[in-house]
Amino acid sequence: MKKLLKGKKGQGMTEYILIIALIAILVLGAVKMFGGKVKAGFNKASDKVGEVNDGM
Repeated sequence: MKKLLKGKKGQGMTEYILIIALIAILVLGAVKMFGGKVKAGFNKASDKVGEVNDGM
């Protein structure tokens, strides 16, 4: 009975690891896909803040 319970705990841990790995892969894909757009947006916002500070 103890071996059966240990097996289920190991199976649950393996499932969590697989889910986390899948999420990590999806996040990496999203960063790769949208990273340039996000960077451009931050650069544009930074330029606007710089313009405001230069005008004071």
